Amino acid sequence: MTKLNLYLVRHGQTYFNIYNKLQGWSNSPLTAKGKQNARDAGERLKNIHFEAAFCSDTTRAMETIQTILDLNQADSVKHSVTSPYFREEFYGSYEGTNMDVAWYNAGAPHGYKNFHDIVTKYSIGTAKDWLKDADPFHDAENNAEYWARMDKGIALIRNTDLPDDANVLWVSHGNTLLSLVERFGGGKYDVTVRPKNGSLTTATLTDNNFKIVDYDK
Repeated sequence: MTKLNLYLVRHGQTYFNIYNKLQGWSNSPLTAKGKQNARDAGERLKNIHFEAAFCSDTTRAMETIQTILDLNQADSVKHSVTSPYFREEFYGSYEGTNMDVAWYNAGAPHGYKNFHDIVTKYSIGTAKDWLKDADPFHDAENNAEYWARMDKGIALIRNTDLPDDANVLWVSHGNTLLSLVERFGGGKYDVTVRPKNGSLTTATLTDNNFKIVDYDK
């Protein structure tokens, strides 16, 4: 059984992050701080040899991961594998909407006013389901749709021909990191607040297990 060491980095800060807007499949550019987030992550990881690297096909993820790989000094892979499987949750017609407004619309019919309260009482999965219900077009991904896609991304990593104990870089997204930590973190971490841009989460991946080792460092 092959064990992989995952290094999950949240992409650098974007303008939508500053504006508190939902940013799933939509894109906004990295800010100057966001570019620095990527460089800081690259400096932090420059001496780790990565056998493979993965990210979504969104520009914020691709720019962040390429910066990290360009700064690497441990003979790592030079480029990442990009796939839509690794995208953030799709928020449907709420793409680009103020986050507070979107999560209020999702939670209010059930008596909850924000993402924190929904997740504290129920789960991130419930928040996804309720946002799809609130989307007038019902295009937003619910929990089942989200995980059907994300599980394909995890399978893509598992099915890549890599040696045992290989290090794998994965540049990811805020809600996705929360979702991974909620599902695989054993209840040890606060999943009501998004991880910091450029922060590091580590995990191990085997043929039949995904385990969060550390979160948002």
